[in-house]
Amino acid sequence: MASAPQTVASEDVALSVRDLTVSLPAGMERVHAVENVSFDLKRGQILCIIGESGSGKSVTANAIMGLLPKTIRASSGAIFLEGTNLVGLSSDRLRDLRGRVVSMIFQDPLSALNPLMTVGEQIEEVMAAHAVGSPKSRRSRAIDLLSEVGLPDPQLMYHQYPFRLSGGQRQRVMIAMALALEPAILIADEPTTALDVTTQAQILHLIRDIQRRKGMSVMFITHDFGVVAEIADAVVVMEKGRCVERGSAEQVLKSPSHLYTRRLIAAVPHLTGKDRIPAEAAAQASILKVECLVKTYRSGSPLFRTQRIVPAVNGVTFDLAPGRTLGVVGESGSGKSSLGRLLIKLLDSDSGAILFEGRDVAELSEAQFRPLRPKIQMIFQDPFASLNPRSTIGQILTVGPIAHGVPHKEACEQARELLSHVGLDAGTFGRYPHEFSGGQRQRIGIARALMFKPKLLIADEAVSALDVSIQAQILKLLDQIQRETGVSMVFITHDLRVASQICDEIAVMHRGQIVERGPPSQIFLDPKSAYTRELVAAIPGEQPRGARALAGVNEHWRDIAKNEERL
Repeated sequence: MASAPQTVASEDVALSVRDLTVSLPAGMERVHAVENVSFDLKRGQILCIIGESGSGKSVTANAIMGLLPKTIRASSGAIFLEGTNLVGLSSDRLRDLRGRVVSMIFQDPLSALNPLMTVGEQIEEVMAAHAVGSPKSRRSRAIDLLSEVGLPDPQLMYHQYPFRLSGGQRQRVMIAMALALEPAILIADEPTTALDVTTQAQILHLIRDIQRRKGMSVMFITHDFGVVAEIADAVVVMEKGRCVERGSAEQVLKSPSHLYTRRLIAAVPHLTGKDRIPAEAAAQASILKVECLVKTYRSGSPLFRTQRIVPAVNGVTFDLAPGRTLGVVGESGSGKSSLGRLLIKLLDSDSGAILFEGRDVAELSEAQFRPLRPKIQMIFQDPFASLNPRSTIGQILTVGPIAHGVPHKEACEQARELLSHVGLDAGTFGRYPHEFSGGQRQRIGIARALMFKPKLLIADEAVSALDVSIQAQILKLLDQIQRETGVSMVFITHDLRVASQICDEIAVMHRGQIVERGPPSQIFLDPKSAYTRELVAAIPGEQPRGARALAGVNEHWRDIAKNEERL
């Protein structure tokens, strides 16, 4: 059990949570989303709340903001902000505090931003809601904020809609909105989870820089101990709605007292510096050979001089041996996902060749390629979006094979075997996607891809949004499946630490081109390209500060966690 937080003089505390309990509706897997949670956020401090999905991190943040859904409520405890208990406060009082005293950066900026309003209008709306300034001064302040968070050409950015911005740019807009009224407390809910390493490093630097310049208190919610090593002053670890450990960042990282904390640290992917040992020698012939592949996106009109030409994939060439994994890494916009969609022919290439088992599939029509689809399967980044919410898992897994002539009974038996193989119980077959966690849905996505016994798997950011412990389980599962079936993989990711764990060879993409290719030991320990060196330097937890905090910690606690699990 975590000890109660030390008593701190009230003038040093920006936010105090005491014995907070949030009840769940009847029939849920547990009674409380959050149970007897207590912690203090000191003034000018960055406090990281860390834990897996379902640990109660976001519920705690939403309780502080007064944004809990109607189905759940804070049944006991207190949240003290400026001497006021927020629990039970009226909607009007909470609305007055939101944005002015405490603001929040949400995890998914695309869903949090209004798609029908420009980003400038949305920043102004925050100030207008609190009747701050005139329309002219609000516009000027919005442009200043866009500049402060590092967005290029703030005057132009002011008039852009969210869908026209990259993930990192949208996150910067969210930060600008949160800072509009200069609140004393900033709550950041997983603001870097799905971002590439360089954008993630930029956002972390931006939050830390703003916090120091303005003297703000920051509550940073994350599941990544690499991020904790980079920015945290203090840490609270949550498991299943309870605080199991708290302390300074150095104390929790170097001397964790709770087994759950040790398991989380042990699960953090880490640059190994070692090349993966293959199960057996690869055959001479490549299963996949890509030659000078090109895909260019065009938008707008040349007539009105608004045409925009983006070379998404520009002359990409590589080959992949049977039973091997090629990692494709790079920033958002580097062309990784476009390459994956070209390989499975969800997009048509402009030129170049895709030789699968010696046959050029790039030039095939959809009708000609359809018989080959069972041999090339894809694991999508967002399993919830790629699974039909109206179909049971059994239907999702069997509809494809049945359409290709597999008898219904045989397809069902195979589906049940695969669900068991990926670590899901027999009851999964008749349930719906919304009944599963993110990690379980990703396992279902893997099972669906394996239903055809493919020879090539394209995994597009298959673990990017998962907790580190679930991420480790999925990586172990993919490695096991590859060694058992001999399937080849193209593993697309922005997380270089993940790539070092599972890939035999890594191709680094930048602006549609492969700028470097080689084994993990070369890419991570002796990169030749300046761009690759920038990517490696941006990995959270691998920098001088993070390296000092995490040096040797992962392996040490991984061994201890394994020993305690055996006991």
